[in-house]
Amino acid sequence: MGNWVVIAEYYSDVHRTEFICRGQETKDQALKALRAALHTYVPSKNIVEKWRHVYRFADQESYLVVIKGKLTQWECTLRIAELVSDSTDPDVAKRAQMEDGAAEVADGPQDRIPPGY
Repeated sequence: MGNWVVIAEYYSDVHRTEFICRGQETKDQALKALRAALHTYVPSKNIVEKWRHVYRFADQESYLVVIKGKLTQWECTLRIAELVSDSTDPDVAKRAQMEDGAAEVADGPQDRIPPGY
């Protein structure tokens, strides 16, 4: 079972990631939630929106959203991501759940639970 999320990434003193929508089972559901958020997402900063521009990246799975407020302009990237250990791709999920030391770094991304948790 997949576990997809929609996230917003932006810079505000430091790089930040904000989860907009969690728990989507398929990539298509996540893309639908992403496209719905493009015109409704409001950053946690208090911005009184005057206008909004949405730019699509070539991968069509991420967008740049520019919001013009009364005093400032806000830019963030909205995109989808999949939890590696819940991937519907069996090879990705299997590599992600291998024990420490059982797989080399070149085998791909892995979720890891530190010892003692």
